[in-house]
Amino acid sequence: MKILVTGANGFLGMALVERLLARGERDMRCLVRSEAARASIVALGGRYPEARVEPLVGTLATPAGAAAAVSGVDLVYHLAASLAGAPADIFLSTVVASKNLLDAAVARGPAAKLVLVSSFGVYGVAGLRRGAVVDEATPLEPHRERRDVYSHAKLRQELLFREYQARHGFPLVVLRPGVIYGCGGSRVSARVGLQLGGVFLHLGSTNLLPLTYVENCADALVMAGQRPEADGQTYNVVDDDLVTAKQYLDRYRRQVRPLRVLRVPYPLLWLGSWCVESYSKWSKGQLPPVFTRYRTATAWRPTRFSNARLKALGWAPAVPTEEGLRRAFEWYRRNPL
Repeated sequence: MKILVTGANGFLGMALVERLLARGERDMRCLVRSEAARASIVALGGRYPEARVEPLVGTLATPAGAAAAVSGVDLVYHLAASLAGAPADIFLSTVVASKNLLDAAVARGPAAKLVLVSSFGVYGVAGLRRGAVVDEATPLEPHRERRDVYSHAKLRQELLFREYQARHGFPLVVLRPGVIYGCGGSRVSARVGLQLGGVFLHLGSTNLLPLTYVENCADALVMAGQRPEADGQTYNVVDDDLVTAKQYLDRYRRQVRPLRVLRVPYPLLWLGSWCVESYSKWSKGQLPPVFTRYRTATAWRPTRFSNARLKALGWAPAVPTEEGLRRAFEWYRRNPL
């Protein structure tokens, strides 16, 4: 079986390639964007000399690039997406690239099995009650235009995959990770708070963080690709024994580096968001509505998270949260910003 991994040089992509090789996969194509990224894949593949690891420098932004990527493959792990940048760039790398990939996969017929990495950002959590459980049955975001650009693009991407699957009938598995963390990854999620000058605004209060250690998330992807019973399913990817945003931040400050912290309770944050919205409207957009009540509710309203469906498939987090945090914080400390 030949496997394609898009976004192979990313944080999760490198972990996935390593886990696939460790699990015995021996024929892989890794789509990367630069020669420097190609070198990283070559170095990783060198640890498995019996495997054929093909780094492909290219992009899905064009139909020709997508066709070259999917040529001859049986299974596609689609991780490529933009996390930040101009809205046009995010939609190009996330939505347009996905359409090119789908068109190419369908055109080669029969289409390969596709495993899509989506996001918790597709859920419509603003209307949930405090403390509600977010599982795979939670409705998708009904007002994507009111969300951040990344969440909007990821929702459009997932809907696009489902439209193509319904039309063409290829095997599709969708995984929605929470906050992916680990050595080399992002250090403090926006669910914990935001850096504003020399002060860190702690906005997450005592909300649970939907953490998943990068190796655990990669294991979930491998399982989704290998298990036929996963076809047609959607899975949340979140670890057990979750910590709160406050626990994460307090531990980060002790074990990694000190931060000047201003804790903002949720009611005060909601009120501040209303003020920003009102002033933006009154000033006819002179101050962009960076904080809105809707975005505040989607990012910082207290919720809980279920991984029961993924565990029923046979997955369990190999790295417990306590160990994952220890490894990550040690790496952050040794690699200061």
